[in-house]
Amino acid sequence: MSSISIIGLGNMAGALAGRALAGGNAVEIIGRDPAKAKELAAALGGATAGTAGAVPAGDIVVLAVPYASAASVVSEYGDALHGKVIIDITNPVSPDSQSLVTPDGSSGAQEIAKAAPAGAHVVKAFNTVFGHMLAQGNPLDVLIAGDDADAKATVSAFIMSLGLRPMDTGPLAMARWLEGTGLVMIGLGRYGVGSFDFTLGVNTSA
Repeated sequence: MSSISIIGLGNMAGALAGRALAGGNAVEIIGRDPAKAKELAAALGGATAGTAGAVPAGDIVVLAVPYASAASVVSEYGDALHGKVIIDITNPVSPDSQSLVTPDGSSGAQEIAKAAPAGAHVVKAFNTVFGHMLAQGNPLDVLIAGDDADAKATVSAFIMSLGLRPMDTGPLAMARWLEGTGLVMIGLGRYGVGSFDFTLGVNTSA
């Protein structure tokens, strides 16, 4: 199993932490508010609370923060993230959820990778999974993208420990399209489906 540090205290952080613990992973919760981090860790049972800005205990660091602050968080940690696999779960959407806010030809994951220290590897994952659906414990597909094969293998093994299926979409440049898919899912939730109680998966049967 893996050792995971989750930076963030929101719903997605809690959902990922819960499934990670159920899968036998070691989980550290990190937040700017130490009291809230300890509270979430205690509520989960089995998780520990880390210190913001210190070297994360986990080999895998999950960025469960809003996209607007993700790159700055990575910059603040700096060399503390050296050698870590960083999972970017963000969806860099505009306030009206009608467009992406990333530069043309780039993605949130690629912008985050620019802020990461040498020796850290960013993998895009979980941005096409709604937190409340993840928390239900059902088997889901998780689309991933990344440039480092070993980092993707590490993330894939972690995903499988959650009872989920990793689906590799290629290099980190594909994150642009995964983030576009996240935007499409928001649109479906508001219009086509009428709720966010759905998942996106791959049917490989004939």
